[in-house]
Amino acid sequence: MMPASQASRSSTAAKRRRFVAALFLVAAVAGAAALWLGLNRFSDNDRLLLAPMIGGLDSCMIEPPDPAAEHDADQKQDCRRSDGSAAARVEATLAEIGPRMSPGGKYELGYTLNVPLLQLLRRQGDDWRVDPELVARFVRTLRDSDRSVVLYLFATHFSVNAPIEPVLARNPANLAQSPRGPMSIDKYHGLDVYPWSVATAQNEITLRRVEAIDTVVQQICRLPWWHRRKIKAVTLLGELHHLFPNFESGMGFAPPYIVSDYSAASKAGFRAFLLERFSTIGVLNEHLGAEFSSFDEIDPPSKDIRTEPLRNFWEHIDSFAHGVLPINGWAHARGHAAPTRIRIYLNGEMVGRVAASLGRQDVLSAHPEFGTADVGWRFNLKFPGLPHGLHRIDVLAENEAGGLVKLGTRQFAYVDRKQSAAQPVPAVALPDTVAADASLAASIDAPANLTPVFFNPLVPLWHEFRGRQLVRYLAFIASRLNGSCLAGVDSYVHQIAPFTNPSWDSTKYAVEASLRPSERLRLGISLYGESTYGDSFFDWYRRDSEQTQYGITEFHPLRAMDADELRRTFDRHRAHGARFLSFFVDGTPRRPVPAEQSVFVYTVFSPDIPAFGSDRLFAAVRVLMSQ
Repeated sequence: MMPASQASRSSTAAKRRRFVAALFLVAAVAGAAALWLGLNRFSDNDRLLLAPMIGGLDSCMIEPPDPAAEHDADQKQDCRRSDGSAAARVEATLAEIGPRMSPGGKYELGYTLNVPLLQLLRRQGDDWRVDPELVARFVRTLRDSDRSVVLYLFATHFSVNAPIEPVLARNPANLAQSPRGPMSIDKYHGLDVYPWSVATAQNEITLRRVEAIDTVVQQICRLPWWHRRKIKAVTLLGELHHLFPNFESGMGFAPPYIVSDYSAASKAGFRAFLLERFSTIGVLNEHLGAEFSSFDEIDPPSKDIRTEPLRNFWEHIDSFAHGVLPINGWAHARGHAAPTRIRIYLNGEMVGRVAASLGRQDVLSAHPEFGTADVGWRFNLKFPGLPHGLHRIDVLAENEAGGLVKLGTRQFAYVDRKQSAAQPVPAVALPDTVAADASLAASIDAPANLTPVFFNPLVPLWHEFRGRQLVRYLAFIASRLNGSCLAGVDSYVHQIAPFTNPSWDSTKYAVEASLRPSERLRLGISLYGESTYGDSFFDWYRRDSEQTQYGITEFHPLRAMDADELRRTFDRHRAHGARFLSFFVDGTPRRPVPAEQSVFVYTVFSPDIPAFGSDRLFAAVRVLMSQ
């Protein structure tokens, strides 16, 4: 037996050793924690998820099974084999870009899983059914990849060559209607554009979208929770907006002004909207200055007073009838780093000052020597409240020395409802100007001189109603996720931003209301050119969006950016609340597409495509994910 004193000394020594060991353990844990925190300073809410769309994934999963893949060791992960998925292609493609997490944890590299809903439908006898095996390939991709994902439930007006599309297009109830009836299938750089209606959710195109969404969601919800938690966002349908004929070149202000939707459901809905807003026909008449005896007499504005006979003035509509006359053009000062400032004068009084910094790819194509497309400018002149008559617009540019250079003069006639002859409105003298030198190139593109404008107060109400149609339709689609395992995942719209393009008429699209907060949907927005890296999007976001977070559903700078500039751009979006950012990349193996063969090549980040700086953008993302 050990003496008591020795046992005491031994016990004390053992305690000391345990204490020292504990100190080392605490120090090691603290060091590891410090290292982890150093590499992961950003929480999920602060981190920006880079979620590229990978070209070729959806076509691989839609194509018929490849029997050879079942026995070919090199194709064990082919998405067309039984129980196959595209996860291997996802990982191979993303591995070329970088690791899953950038050093420091600022950026995470995941992907967007694009699910073309109408492609999932296959004919069965006299009907169409969602093919569960096609759905399973997409769901297995989610299961087999350990990357974070943005789930894109895609079904917009752009054709995906789904067999059901021409069948649906034969039913007028599925098509948007202009005042002349159901719209025709259109083209956009060779792609079919189907004018699907958003005026009602009670048509077959909506039913088929819903069938596909429900099946996809049901299969996803059968996955274990650790697979479902990879879904960081759901984006719905794609660019959903009202349509118009001549989609490829009809985005601007040139007449004729033909928009949707004039179906019976829309007309009835518009009357109900007016009743809700004004309560009685008398209140509406006071607002309009009209003499309607009932709401049933009111039709949506649908005719141009300059070219068509009208029963009454309230039928008039064109690009300006809501009370806004856009003044736009471009300016480039050679050798000047800052954008040229443009001043707008109305009858000699300055009414606006804007920067010539908006994207104009058409100008760059015509003047490659400029080296930039960011030369566009626009000012929206609100003319209700002005006296009727002939008004003068003068456009002046500020030169670097502080002088003013006159770019040109336009006149417009604000015509009353009786179409009285417009008399000149008195004007004051302009400030002194200096002669332009050869360093300044500029153009006033709109309005055309002596443009007549009429204000019909029924038109802004019609546009508001059309915007509500989009909001209601998107809300209905979003409701399919209610009560499912995806109900807790943030859902986003996937919308365009026509107001950032100075030469587009945004009233044709009527998307603004769908870009504002709603109970179920967050802002998801596709940005092109200057709006990806410049001020136009952020100015709108701070002023009009009322949002606190957003996703960039498509990111297309349309020019080269090095890693430092791309980092500043990403960080600026992250600081404003961007949660994810999607761009296009080629799938693996890559099959380069020469620029002359595809107008859409500019949207791809690829080391093989120099056009629009695609190769340099790809290289810049790789740098960001490795530094």
